[in-house]
Amino acid sequence: MTEQQLPTWADPSVSPADLDAQGVSRRGLLRRAGLFGAAFALGSSATPALASPGRGLGGEDPRLAHLVGDHHVHSVYSHDAKYTFSQQARAAAAYGLDWMVFNEHANFGHARRGAALEHQEILKARAENPRQLIFQGLEWYIPAAEHGTVFAAPGRHEVDLLTRFELAYDGKLLGYDKGGAADADTARNEAHAVEAIRWLAEQRRTGYVDDVLVLANHPLRLGIDSPHEMRGWRDAAPEVMIGMEGAPGAQGAALPGRRGATSIRGEYENKPSAQSWAGYPADAYVTYGGFDWATATVGGLWDSMLAEGRLFTITSNSDNHRTVFDTWKNGDWPAGQSFDDTGRLPDPVQTDTPQPGSDFWPGAFSRTHVGVTRYGYRAVMAGLRAGRVWVDHGHLLDGFEVRLKRDCDQGRGVTLGGRLRVREGERIALYVTVTTASRANPQGIVPQLAHLDVIRGAVRGPVADRDTWQAPDTRVVHTADVSGRTGTYTLRIPLTAGEESFYVRLRGSDGNRHGTGYLGAAVDPHGPVPHEPGDGDPWADTWCYSNPVFVDVVAAR
Repeated sequence: MTEQQLPTWADPSVSPADLDAQGVSRRGLLRRAGLFGAAFALGSSATPALASPGRGLGGEDPRLAHLVGDHHVHSVYSHDAKYTFSQQARAAAAYGLDWMVFNEHANFGHARRGAALEHQEILKARAENPRQLIFQGLEWYIPAAEHGTVFAAPGRHEVDLLTRFELAYDGKLLGYDKGGAADADTARNEAHAVEAIRWLAEQRRTGYVDDVLVLANHPLRLGIDSPHEMRGWRDAAPEVMIGMEGAPGAQGAALPGRRGATSIRGEYENKPSAQSWAGYPADAYVTYGGFDWATATVGGLWDSMLAEGRLFTITSNSDNHRTVFDTWKNGDWPAGQSFDDTGRLPDPVQTDTPQPGSDFWPGAFSRTHVGVTRYGYRAVMAGLRAGRVWVDHGHLLDGFEVRLKRDCDQGRGVTLGGRLRVREGERIALYVTVTTASRANPQGIVPQLAHLDVIRGAVRGPVADRDTWQAPDTRVVHTADVSGRTGTYTLRIPLTAGEESFYVRLRGSDGNRHGTGYLGAAVDPHGPVPHEPGDGDPWADTWCYSNPVFVDVVAAR
């Protein structure tokens, strides 16, 4: 299939019944009975066992199944999007998503009208298709910074929480958008963002909502999310502010011949401005293998936060507003109406002519995999909070299971987001089980994993300078060449605990495009690199990343 051809089964105007008639294999949750039956049979007794100072050595986490999702999807309830709620939900089902978040842009039309209207559609969809987990969310304009996804567990107050939050804490609605060094209100605006996260945590603590999470979106797109702001959000309520987009949406933005000679994957085409944090280099404003510089740089900002010994999760998503090669256009407004009046856009109109776009349908290219012990909304949120997360582009892998354990232990060990407690000098091993892609992705390619990298960083505790963006003791310590391997296989990678605590995380790619990492070959000899502007075919440069596993080292007796 060529880039210009949108597959019939990707068209959200096609019904699920038609998809089944065409022989499309949707990864419906209950159709994976073998995997999920075993995992969900664990029931409510399956809870993670994380190492802590009061526990013994080792650690063991439960068996997990993985649910695939996208926390950044827009519909006609966002002022700059295009598709109906049903179109997006149907496309997500066609591309195999188990869960998704509609996080519409904040504005007065949304807060006063659109959120309630969309909520009625969500309630109807949940009742008609309980196998598809649909969250309602908000794309928060973070005061003095970029955007964030805010979403709550379904319940009596979920939409009220979002609209109250939107009106009280949204930087765009309040005019609290400035955050540059020369702006008089920067300190006030940054403090308001921290207060907002604490308010959400209080609603969770008091039981007003069962759960709520926040993730920072496209953090380095404008360079206005400074390291001290991100640390401040995390520290305000780490149980609520759990991480960031490791890779932005808009991955089709630089398909050759589509948007122009300066286009970059993720629409990362901005340069430093007066609002940007001055400590970021100019190279921070583009993507590397489609991933944000903060994540893609080994020893960079993400690693500097992990090196404090605290989890900060990464995700990947579509940010779908306008799909590449799609033929729908926005409908026309009736006379005298606007988004502020209605809270939603008019329904789109089919033109049969390709329209401008940078995005992929939810699940078509970017996927976030969350390890869970049971099926449900709160299980997904618990898995995200625990950090049991890996992400991939282009459907690079069918499965990815990571366990770390001591050589002397017989159990399952700990997994992504977990902590293993070991003695100084003890031998441990990383077990990585890979299930390679078994069928063509939506581009008609059967992707092949070429290598897996193990990245290790020392844990040194809280930093003195909260604007630090480097972790000088983090580097690639092992690379496994897995070219040509198919099916399911397990790699055993031996490690040794030194005198200090550390973490390990994994990264892999199709091997098509790589080079010396941003901080040099001694740190990262074959990491992701930027593409030439206007020439960034995402299907030809796909990567997968995992969250870290932490190792807490105690002195040998």
